[in-house]
Amino acid sequence: MMAALLHRVKSKLSIHSHRKARGILAGHYGSAFHGRSLDFDDLRAYVPGDEVRDMDWKATARHGSPLVRRYLAVRRQTLLLVTDTGRNMAAASRDGEPKKDIAVLALGVVGYLAHRHGDAVGLVCGDSGGSRALPAKAGEAHLERLLREVHDNTSLAAGTSRIESQLDYLARNFSRRMVLLVVADEFLPDAETDRLLRRLRAQHEVLWLTVRDADLLGGGAREDSFEVDASGRRAGTRSGLLPGGLADSAGVAAAYARARDERDTVRQSMLRRLGIAEADAGSSDDVIPAVFSLLERHRRGR
Repeated sequence: MMAALLHRVKSKLSIHSHRKARGILAGHYGSAFHGRSLDFDDLRAYVPGDEVRDMDWKATARHGSPLVRRYLAVRRQTLLLVTDTGRNMAAASRDGEPKKDIAVLALGVVGYLAHRHGDAVGLVCGDSGGSRALPAKAGEAHLERLLREVHDNTSLAAGTSRIESQLDYLARNFSRRMVLLVVADEFLPDAETDRLLRRLRAQHEVLWLTVRDADLLGGGAREDSFEVDASGRRAGTRSGLLPGGLADSAGVAAAYARARDERDTVRQSMLRRLGIAEADAGSSDDVIPAVFSLLERHRRGR
């Protein structure tokens, strides 16, 4: 029987236990979404509109400026994992392993933290040909099913990747406020991406994790590499890396670097403008630090 994907997630968390990663991450997951309860979280500067009853007068006197208390939300969240299962995600990552393995691990880490927090977890995934959803439920068996859905349906035989298809599906079918974790690769966003994310951001909490593509010119990729289509996306193919003549060309290298930097700049600028926290991972070893960074950025951005 194939090893459980959730077991890999737990093992990764266990490896980082000397840094108390599980406790730290769970704490950041819980504190990323604030509301009123008896569980004190931290202090922040007063802003117009804050309730007087939340003022911490002793801390204000010590600090010399108004401070208010923040509390952990007692409400449970619904976490929706959103990812691309197109053939782009079956290609190699920056560190050489399949991007889908990094995506599954990232989805699993955040999903497991949500499970430990008592939240229900659902999934929206697909490719350019369409999207599908698995309803939000609690429990480890359900989370394993979600991860298996992503893992088993991401292959070189899948349709082309188009994360906008999944974002559009979300916008049309989900109205109740949720926390969305979007996992995609280094695609180049366009006006439609901006429109969809603006709509989703107004309704949901949105976090974004980018799985880094392999460097076609710098090595480190597996033989199952990829090609670049007209939209700037990379799709899986079995043709191998760029031929040596092209890889060694200064002009090709410069053009490739410009295209990569443009994708990063446009994507990061759009997400920053929309107030969506982003982190990236190029290998499985990057996932825990990336998730930690993502939750912390989201918390600080509130």
